Amino acid sequence: MPGLLSKITVSIVGLGSKALMNVGFCSSVTVNGLENLLDALKSEERNRGRGIVTMSNHISTLDDPVAWGVLPAPFYRDSRMTRWTLGASDIMFTNPVFSAFFRYGQVIETFRGKGIFQPAIDTAIEKLNHGEWIHLFGEGKVNQTSSDPNHPDAARLLRFKWGIGRIMMEAQKPPVIIPMWLTGFDKLMPEGRPFPYNYLPKPGAELSITVGEPVPAKDIQDALASLVREKRLPEAPCSPNGGLADPSRPEEEQRSGALAGEGWLGGPVSHALEQTAGQRSAGGPETSKEIARVRSAVTAVIQREVEALGRRVLGKQE
Repeated sequence: MPGLLSKITVSIVGLGSKALMNVGFCSSVTVNGLENLLDALKSEERNRGRGIVTMSNHISTLDDPVAWGVLPAPFYRDSRMTRWTLGASDIMFTNPVFSAFFRYGQVIETFRGKGIFQPAIDTAIEKLNHGEWIHLFGEGKVNQTSSDPNHPDAARLLRFKWGIGRIMMEAQKPPVIIPMWLTGFDKLMPEGRPFPYNYLPKPGAELSITVGEPVPAKDIQDALASLVREKRLPEAPCSPNGGLADPSRPEEEQRSGALAGEGWLGGPVSHALEQTAGQRSAGGPETSKEIARVRSAVTAVIQREVEALGRRVLGKQE
């Protein structure tokens, strides 16, 4: 029954999104590079545990699900062909009705302030390692300035959440990493409007969805290896809510590092830990700090790929 309810929920939302795009509510919808995503979704490699990660800017509360209105309608009936994503508990899971709707809609409940070692991230990693498709908004919040070509911060994204790095590092096979860039959704659902308009889409928006080419796994591996080799890893992130100071953190970091060492980024991760072997005791704070630094670097490398696509779309090449 849950599987059937999920198919019904995803199909209704998907077809509704497709209708919104095609009945004239939006003045135009431009789609570029969709074949990059469709090819990945149809790949036989998924059956061997190679998952898919799409990542985009986040410019409205309707980015997801409306952007997926570009998928072929039959995809909505197959959970393998539709995305899983993370959703904030305090926004999407506020009552039993909403909770059921979003769970059946393939949204993983995520708790703000609970850090990167929470069950939601564990679930995302598990799904990725079973060849599923995960879509992530790395910024973790709506940022409408990123898609405005006239804004000084055009194509500049807020720092990606470090959970992105953990998901990437603990994937056992190199995921198909596909950057995406959205424009016009900020006009479809502008922020800051009074009630009840803040819940209603605005007609006439010019939408565009650009799906970039998959980022070669070797490019990510080489970029991370270069940062490790040249000792240019970023400083370990600091958090006022425990973070590396949390008593349970060394054990969690050690477990994460061990999993990462067995995965597709195992070479650079192992090299980073070897470089600091003389400064640390196994499982101690220095180990935790180094693993966190590698994770920050992975997150930053992925963010640069999404921003690079944004610059191309907005004509802001550096």
